[in-house]
Amino acid sequence: MFASFVEQLRVAGLPVSITEYLTLLGAMKRGVAEYSIEDFYFLSRATLVKDERHLDRFDRVFGTVFNGLERAPGDPTTALPEEWLRKIAEKTLTEEEKAAIEALGGFEKLMETLRQRLEEQKGRHQGGNKWIGTAGTSPFGAYGYNPEGVRIGQADSRHRRAVKVWDKREFRDLDGDTELGTRNMKIALRRLRRFARQGAATELDLPGTIRATASNAGSLDLKMVPERHNAVKILLLLDIGGSMDDHVRTSEEVFSAVRSEFKHLEHFYFHNCVYERVWKNNRRRDETSISTWELMRTYGRDYKLVFVGDATMSPYEVVQPGGSVEHFNEEAGRVWIERLTAHFRSAAWLNPSREGYWRHTQSIVLLRDLMQNRMFPLTLSGLDDMTRELSR
Repeated sequence: MFASFVEQLRVAGLPVSITEYLTLLGAMKRGVAEYSIEDFYFLSRATLVKDERHLDRFDRVFGTVFNGLERAPGDPTTALPEEWLRKIAEKTLTEEEKAAIEALGGFEKLMETLRQRLEEQKGRHQGGNKWIGTAGTSPFGAYGYNPEGVRIGQADSRHRRAVKVWDKREFRDLDGDTELGTRNMKIALRRLRRFARQGAATELDLPGTIRATASNAGSLDLKMVPERHNAVKILLLLDIGGSMDDHVRTSEEVFSAVRSEFKHLEHFYFHNCVYERVWKNNRRRDETSISTWELMRTYGRDYKLVFVGDATMSPYEVVQPGGSVEHFNEEAGRVWIERLTAHFRSAAWLNPSREGYWRHTQSIVLLRDLMQNRMFPLTLSGLDDMTRELSR
């Protein structure tokens, strides 16, 4: 059984050699894990897995070989919460119905039509295809479906299709103390570190002290040097809110890993695309925002710029003045991305969404082109590729 287990691990892509296999057999012979499947799991994982990126594959092979996978209890077709089934405002359309709904004809036409509806509408509507309301196919309202519309009065995004969001947006800061899952990220980010001795001489220079003492006929002559610090400077711009709510945990892990690895770190937030302002604190973003021009004047070209965001939005937000879902931006988002990437010598974009979906999302294609293909998936291999790019 052990031999077939190792064989299945190798089929799954884990580089398990005869050395690790013999180590496992030796530990079993000495009774490290005698009659406990749990003890054997931890022992085999410790002896056979050399790279933490392979832990998930190891778990799947272990569960298959030793029948350790449990089925979820109950019938999955009847396990839906009652509120999901009774939410009247959530209208479900077939693919044919969705395909039959057409966009109004572009950004300007959409906003002009909204202004007309606001002037004409006198009451509440539900389930229609014209007025501002709920559960319909109108491009204005909440809990319905339209391929291109303005979301009004809905708590969260559902289809990621809104061109504008007519609500006050409340975001929260990322937790920089999150530690779960950050260890691998820290290891990957260490490729970027570049140490230098700067500042006051506070650390004992042992080789220098030995040489100086020998030259001084054995009389102790202490030599001090400045402490070694990571000299790399990172400017982190974090997308917050909207579709990024699905990636809060991953973003927190990245933020925590970067903050622990780099002494010279500055971070700011933006929503969807960078425009004329970014901010430091989401609860007080009006008071803590600074202009993007000021950002570039404050932080020099030696900073390495890293965007973190799923780049999933209406394409108008990237290419159209006034395209922002929150305010009327006088210049398109692409203008600000081009300015930032021109100012900072090294820049990259980390995207937490699956790379296989990128080519199907127009805004991701646009931003990836603006970043000159320096967009990387927020995975361990993606972090490796990003650090190689920023280290050039």
